[in-house]
Parts: sequence; C-alpha cells; structure tokens
Amino acid sequence: MSLRVVHWGTGSTGMHGLRAIIEHPDLELVGVHVYSADKVGRDAGELCGLPPTGVIATNDLAATLDLEADCLSYMANGVGREPAAIADVVPFLERGTNVVTCSLIPFVFAAIAPPEMVDAVSAACTKGRSSFFNSGIDPGFATGQMVASLLALATEIESVRVQELGNFSRYGAAPIMRDVFGFGQPPSFVPPLFTSGMLLHWWKGTIAEIADLLDIHIDDIVLRHDVATVDHDVECAFGRVEAGTIGAVRFELQGMVDGRPVVVVEHVDRIALDAGPQWDRQTTTEGTAYRLVVTGRPSYTCELGFSLAGGVSGAVISTATYLVNAIASVCAAEVGVLGSRDLPPFVGRRSRV
Repeated sequence: MSLRVVHWGTGSTGMHGLRAIIEHPDLELVGVHVYSADKVGRDAGELCGLPPTGVIATNDLAATLDLEADCLSYMANGVGREPAAIADVVPFLERGTNVVTCSLIPFVFAAIAPPEMVDAVSAACTKGRSSFFNSGIDPGFATGQMVASLLALATEIESVRVQELGNFSRYGAAPIMRDVFGFGQPPSFVPPLFTSGMLLHWWKGTIAEIADLLDIHIDDIVLRHDVATVDHDVECAFGRVEAGTIGAVRFELQGMVDGRPVVVVEHVDRIALDAGPQWDRQTTTEGTAYRLVVTGRPSYTCELGFSLAGGVSGAVISTATYLVNAIASVCAAEVGVLGSRDLPPFVGRRSRV
C-alpha cells in the first residue's frame, strides 16, 4: 500500500521534492500546500514539469491537515524563519502526520539545537505519535551519513575535514545568493553569511555530530572567511554577476581540540569555476561536490560530485530526493525527533512515470 504524502514548498528545491514524490512508486501525492497566490489552483504536475496529476495546489491549511496524510514533505524556506517553519509543521505532527524536511537546519544534530525548538517539535510528536526528520545534503547526508560510513575505514583519526566545493551558478534563490553570500556585490562587501551568526547557526551541528562520532570534546570553534572576485561577466540562474564583483566565497569552521583543528567544515562556493583559483575546487564534476579528507592511519580522500544535468544542480535535486526516499523509514520509525543514525539504510526507487 502506498504512503499518502502532502508536499509543502515548490521553490528551487521543493519543486524537485514534489517531482520525486509523484514519480516514486511507493508514494501517493494527496495534497500540495503553497504560499503564492499564483500557484493556488494549479495542478501539482504543472508546478514541477510533469503531466497533470489531479492534485490541485491550495493555501488552505485546514483542508491540507484534514487529508491526514502519512507524511508531510516540508520544503518551504526556513532561513531566518525557523519559528514560523516550526509553527507550520507542528499541527501536522500533532495530527499524527510524520514530517520530513530540509528547512530546519538546527535539527541536523538535534542534540545541540535550541531547546525551545526541540521542545516544541518533540511535544508535537508525542501528542500525535509521529516522527520528525530534518536533513539535506550539507548539512545533511554529505556531512553526516556519508562521513559516518567513511570514518569506518580508519584505525587512527587525527583530523577530519568536510568540504563543499560548490558551483552555485544554477541556484536560483537570488536573495540568498546576492544578499547572504554576496555574489555580484562589490569586493568590499562583507556577506551577512560571515557576520550574522549564520555560520555557527547552520554548521556547528556538523562539527558537533562528527565530534560525537569520534567521541571527542571540541574546546572551541574558530571561524575563517574570505571572498574573491570574478574577472568576467557570468550569467547565473539568479541573474548576471558582473566582472570585478564577488564570484567566490570561502569559509571554515575549525573545531579545536588542544589548540589544533581536528574537525573542520570548509566551503568554497563559486558562480564560476575560475573564480578564486587559489582555493580548492572539485575534481569529479563541474557541478557541486562534497569532499571528505581524513588524516590518520590510513589517510584518505573521498569526493562525491553532482552533475549539472539539464542546467540544474544535482546537489539541489538530491537535497530534496534524499528526504523523499527517507519517507518510508521515517513513517516506520520510533516516535520523536530523529537523527541520521536513527534510520536504517534506504535507497531510491525506479520511477513509475
């Protein structure tokens, strides 16, 4: 029997989640919730480039709740609006609808998420006898599950570095790309990504999760960051980035133990592969890649590279489809807030359309 799924969020990531649900042979899309008035009344298939499904998008929350689906796939924007996102999902959890989401980044390692967030979600899960799972790619699979599997190859681990080597040219969220990361801004611009506390808010959970895997205590987290310009105009999904403006950003969160970095999260994100040539770049793809560098016995490097098939970042697609593929496991899991180690392995399925 197929699991009944409601989907919420049809933006640059959510549209891929919607498509994956429609195509999944073991899932039945029963509802789509949208914010934009121009999407209300449109067929779910139309919103993600597929043939009509007969499921019509709505902004009527009560009607969506009344569907009493097995799972809510929540992929609305959660950046800077975490309390609102929690308020969106809590009624579903209280009704007994499980939730998978990529919108609440602090829950990537719930052990250190803000208590008021965890308490609200946990209470809703208890009331509805439901489960909640937040993940994605980074933070998410590439910084959690993949790392956990690959650390089994070492007998002595001196340091762990996880890198996102990003090609952001196909990412269409202009406010985040321009106003948060600073792409297309003058070189004197200091991206809010560096100054607003976002780095710790988004990625300290990754440091804590890897430290937990290694059973070590992090004394402090040190931040490093910089920007680089691009020397030619670049046409991106979020608009043109002009020559002489910011075309690459780099930052590190260094988890320190006894004065040395032992767990490091590094991002080098570009809108052109020749921007910031002094920094590491991906070797397996022209798209975004995730690299694990382990120093120890033995030392080794592993890179997961995503394509730019059809001009769309495979990393964005996988952010959504990873969660869709997790739905069955989340629905079968114990009640409460789940982490990556609380679920058994799961895989994708052959498309049914």
